[in-house]
Amino acid sequence: MEASLRITSGPAIQRAGDLAAIVTGLKPQDVLFIDEVHRLNRAVEEVLYPAMEERALDIVIGKGPGAKNLRLKLPPFTLIGATTRFALLSPPLRDRFGSVFRLDFYDQKAIEDILRRSAAILQIEVDDEGLREIACRARGTPRVANRLLKRVRDYAQVKAKGIINGVVAREALSKLEVDELGLDEIDHKVLRTIIEKFDGGPVGLETIAASISEEADTIMDIYEPYLLQLGFLERTPRGRMATRLACEHLGLPIKKEKNPQPRLWQ
Repeated sequence: MEASLRITSGPAIQRAGDLAAIVTGLKPQDVLFIDEVHRLNRAVEEVLYPAMEERALDIVIGKGPGAKNLRLKLPPFTLIGATTRFALLSPPLRDRFGSVFRLDFYDQKAIEDILRRSAAILQIEVDDEGLREIACRARGTPRVANRLLKRVRDYAQVKAKGIINGVVAREALSKLEVDELGLDEIDHKVLRTIIEKFDGGPVGLETIAASISEEADTIMDIYEPYLLQLGFLERTPRGRMATRLACEHLGLPIKKEKNPQPRLWQ
């Protein structure tokens, strides 16, 4: 596009004046990217509405009876908002975006390509098998993949002369307690708690959190989405339930179906 990119975040824009300073500094065809856009406060959103609809900025100069409203014209620009909590966007702001796109997890090949590039930047010697071992445990998320790559590199520097292959990667990730599907210690605790302590569920989120000494919000926002994607966890109106796939993965006995309560009539 041969345009400039301005990057900011919702929490960084505290006042309407902060946003005004950003948008007035844009040049024609610039792109403004706001991360965590759902955390914009309402006063800032009110300034953003005319900027999105009419490419105009309303500024109040002065105070009291002598205050004046000044409307500044803005150059044509593109606004991109990113959020993982789409439901927290206010309806007026959400409806003003022309297009809404959903980003999915990266596939195995894409993660391998990202890891290969990161290894070149960090000057890490790694073969294709080592990349595959790390990529399959990355939960389809580049930042997780890069974090695991650095930890495997640390292990390889001490144990394998700095060279990462399939065997070294498996040993390092085993030390980190990350299994072949990318499940870590907390994931295992969540599933084992539901299966072993609560007979597979259903059990409430708060009860699970108290059982493993973890915050309920952390479980719901960080661990549950991946477990749901794998089909290891099921959300029901009565609570969370572990599935047959989770029992098979952990090597635990599969919960037997409970007999229905007998009825007084046939």
